[in-house]
Amino acid sequence: MKPIPRSKTRVWLGTKYYRLRRYWTWWVDGQKISRIREKESLPHKLAGHQTILLRQLKDVDMQLQHNKIVNLKLAVQRINGVIIQPGETFSFWRLVGKPTRRKGYVPGMVLHYGKYKQGVGGGLCQLTNLLYWMALHSSLEVRERHRHSYDVFPDSGRTQPFGSGATCSYNYLDLQLYNPTDAPIQILVHVSEHDLIGELRSVNRPLHRYEVYEQAHRITREYWGGHIRHNLIFRRVFNLEGELVRDEYVTENHALMMYEPLLESGIREGVGE
Repeated sequence: MKPIPRSKTRVWLGTKYYRLRRYWTWWVDGQKISRIREKESLPHKLAGHQTILLRQLKDVDMQLQHNKIVNLKLAVQRINGVIIQPGETFSFWRLVGKPTRRKGYVPGMVLHYGKYKQGVGGGLCQLTNLLYWMALHSSLEVRERHRHSYDVFPDSGRTQPFGSGATCSYNYLDLQLYNPTDAPIQILVHVSEHDLIGELRSVNRPLHRYEVYEQAHRITREYWGGHIRHNLIFRRVFNLEGELVRDEYVTENHALMMYEPLLESGIREGVGE
């Protein structure tokens, strides 16, 4: 995982290639994509989560945080209320579309090779982080998710395991969630004064409770001088009587640390990165 320097031309060409490949996949894959949205909430809550909108980050202009809220509100309008019917797939980018200035998106914070930069639509990964975390606490299957390649923020204040988020970049880094059940599942998301808030709801009552946790967390020093952070994500599935039904592997994470590993750490949280 030693960083490989890329020229601006190489990055531009690579982005064009992967976007074109994704467009081609959309054209030929034949997936049933969820598109219908309902104003009325389905009766039963399956999962819920919320994350704070504004965080003071070292050396980051707070205006980019405020701009992120503008971008989140626009994206939420395209997602809130969407119904994932049985056999359908939710695709973040196929619903949200390309974030452009013409649509009202503004420059927000984007992580690029472990550094901060401004980018139109920046900050939307807080929404994919939220959706992914809720999916792990439901019967939805994660068909596509991309981990963060860089661990940028120290652990102070986090409440979720490292590596429990999902990064996004139009359109080739997508978040896709499949509904394998026999009942529709609805995504509800909104932006409050201080938080991004989400729920998954269904016509049926939930049959299970989920507990997401990490194993094998470690930090390794590489031969070229950097530090890599590793872990495995698992989840326990309980029935309504509290009995363990299964304990299953979810994913693994490897991320280049962009801060000294001996910095003060607290409880981990993977939100809004």
